[in-house]
Amino acid sequence: MTSPDASPDFPLELDQQLCFALYSTSLAMTKAYKPLLEKLGLTYPQYLTMLVLWEADDLTVKDIAARLALDSATMTPLLKRLEAQGYVERVRGVEDERQVHIRLTDVGRDLKRAARAIPPEIYCASGSDADAMLRLRDDLVRLRASLNEYLDA
Repeated sequence: MTSPDASPDFPLELDQQLCFALYSTSLAMTKAYKPLLEKLGLTYPQYLTMLVLWEADDLTVKDIAARLALDSATMTPLLKRLEAQGYVERVRGVEDERQVHIRLTDVGRDLKRAARAIPPEIYCASGSDADAMLRLRDDLVRLRASLNEYLDA
């Protein structure tokens, strides 16, 4: 592979950087979610956590953190707030008390119905059709996997 420094094909203008396009799009996406999530009383990280739990209930903090690519220390205050809102309960593991399991409450499970309105709103806000958004998501998933593979090498 040629060194990027040796090639004029890699400009250093901000708007030409993939990283900035991803970063600024991520910020815009989070802002688009904000008013929709406020109706549910959730922040964006709380919403992502609830999505994980709606897929598979009764997970450890470690499992949720891994799924969201976060560390467990970041998850603890977020989960405490979700517990205070009545969406989840934290339960110490029976076999290993160091493990904390997160379980949805009935209120947390019921919240999923209201959350179903969010993805269509985001698709609408994107100005793209569903197929284009799904292709973009798949491209981003492949990019993430490639970057993680590079980092793990």
